[in-house]
Amino acid sequence: QVQLVESGGGLVQPGGSLRLSCAASGVIFNIYTMGWYRQAPGKQRELVASITSGDRPNYADSVKGRFAISRDNAKKTVYLQMNSLKPEDTAVYYCNKVLQPIAWGQGTQVTVSS
Repeated sequence: QVQLVESGGGLVQPGGSLRLSCAASGVIFNIYTMGWYRQAPGKQRELVASITSGDRPNYADSVKGRFAISRDNAKKTVYLQMNSLKPEDTAVYYCNKVLQPIAWGQGTQVTVSS
């Protein structure tokens, strides 16, 4: 069964940090570029970070220098380290393949507020 399970979200104050995890199952993980997406209320889902099978990261301008994506192919897990969080980072965060996404997981809520 193909499944993506995101975790690690929560409520954090501005300037704080969170580390998100996404565990994949039922899919050949190591050959795909994986991405972290987010969707804020009333907005479209957007890609904020991606990492190729060769561990090359890419970031949206809005998170560059603050977020870091990584992956552990043995664990079929992709991570998103989020530092210097801002209220505008508040969203539900999802992971998925960048090309031909599979079924979306439930996401993990990140709320940045004082």
